[in-house]
Amino acid sequence: MLNCAESASVFEAMSDKTRLKIIDMLSCGKLCACDILDEFEITRPALSYHMRILTESGLVNARKDGA
Repeated sequence: MLNCAESASVFEAMSDKTRLKIIDMLSCGKLCACDILDEFEITRPALSYHMRILTESGLVNARKDGA
């Protein structure tokens, strides 16, 4: 069970339509950042910001690969 701070983090993460769409996309399986970026008109730093919020809330597991 989540405590109040953890619940607030999850609700904050889910309060943005971009993050909700990212969660929806990832519900079908693993994706790389380039695949996610193809669906949005945002920059890489903006995607990184959204992914940080999603990973810190525990909704998404992220890993860095590649060069």
